[in-house]
Amino acid sequence: MENFEFFNPTRIIFGKKTEDKIGKILKRDGIQRVLFLFGKSSIKSTGLYDRVIHALQKEGIQFVEHGGVKPNPVLSHAKEGIEKAKKNKVDAILAVGGGSVIDEGKTIAFGAETSGDIWEFFKRSRTIDKALPIYVILTLAATGSEMNGFAVMTKEETQEKLSVSSEHLFPKVSILNPELTYTVSSQYQAYAAVDTIAHVIEYYFSGQYCPNLQNRLIESLIKTVMENTEIILQEPQNYNARAEFMWAATLALNGITRLGIKGGEFPNHMIAHALGALYDLAHGACLSIVIPAWMKWYLEKNIKQFERFAKEIFSSKDAHEGINKLKEWFRKIGAPVTLREAGISEKDINRIAENAYSIAVVWDMAEKYSKEVLTEIIKKAND
Repeated sequence: MENFEFFNPTRIIFGKKTEDKIGKILKRDGIQRVLFLFGKSSIKSTGLYDRVIHALQKEGIQFVEHGGVKPNPVLSHAKEGIEKAKKNKVDAILAVGGGSVIDEGKTIAFGAETSGDIWEFFKRSRTIDKALPIYVILTLAATGSEMNGFAVMTKEETQEKLSVSSEHLFPKVSILNPELTYTVSSQYQAYAAVDTIAHVIEYYFSGQYCPNLQNRLIESLIKTVMENTEIILQEPQNYNARAEFMWAATLALNGITRLGIKGGEFPNHMIAHALGALYDLAHGACLSIVIPAWMKWYLEKNIKQFERFAKEIFSSKDAHEGINKLKEWFRKIGAPVTLREAGISEKDINRIAENAYSIAVVWDMAEKYSKEVLTEIIKKAND
C-alpha cells in the first residue's frame, strides 16, 4: 500500500427518529443561532420541516431560513445565503437535504467567514482557512457530502461547475435516518446509485495500483448499492435496504476507499460536471452517460482491473462484457446511458469537450485529458 494520512472528524448519528436530536446537539455544542438551509417543498410536505423547527424551538435555538436550493446548487443562491449568515451573525449552518443542500451549506459556511469573490476558492486561487460549523440532516443518500470536505457549485453566468475541498468543510455532525429517504423518487434513487458507484470506481480504475483490501472494499460497496437499489425500487419503504444503501453512499466518498491506492483521478466527474453545467442535468444522469463511455476509452490502460471488475461484479471473464453489463444495469434502473437519451445533440460534443477541458485545467488534468481526448471520450457516449 502507498503511504497515506486519513482524517475524518464528522460524527455520524444513524437510525430512526435521530433527526429529533438536532436541537439538543446544537445546544450541547453551544450553538445559539443557525442558518437553516433546505431545498424546495419536499421537507415541508413530509413534515420534516415542522419536526426540525420544533426540535430547534424546544432547545431555544434561533434560526434564519434559506430555502430554495436547486438540485444543481448555484453560486448566486449561495451568495444570498452568505449575506443572510453575515447579517444575522449565525453560529453555524444547518443543512437539511441531500448533497446539493449540503454543498451549498458548506459554501455558505466558508463564505460567511471570508471576503471577496468566493469563486476564487473554486478556481483554486485561494485556500479555505476557516468556516462556520456545519450540521446535517440527510434526506437523499448519494453524494457522501455528509461525511467529507468537498462541495460542488455551478456559476450560472459562465456555466462552470467546480469543486472545493478543505478539512474545514467536514460537517461536525451528520444525522442519517434512512426513513427520511422513503419519499425519494425512483428516478432520483437510480441517480443516487450511479453517483455512489462513480465515487468508488474512479480510483479503482484510474489508480496505478489498488491494494486487494481496497479492491474488495470497493467491490463490496458496489454490490451493496446494486442489490439494495433493486430492492428499493420494488419496495420504497424497505428500511434495511434504505439503511444499507445510505451507509454505503456515505462510505463511498468519506475518504476510506481511496487509502493506499497509487495515483488516481476523477475523470468521470470532470466530464459529468461539464454536462451538469451546460444542461442542468441531474448529476447521476450525467455520470450514467459518461461512465460507460470513459470505461471503453480507458479499458486497455488497465485491462486487468477491468477484468477483475467484470469477474467480481458480474461473474464474467470478459472486460468488455463487464462494461456492457454495467451500462445495461444503469439503463435497467432508469438512468440514461447516451447523450441522445438525455436529449443532448451530437452537435454539442465540441462544446461539452471545451467545458470539460476548462475543468481539467483547474484540476491539473489537462495534460492527460486534452480537448481531443475529451472529444473522443464524449463521442463514445452515443455508441
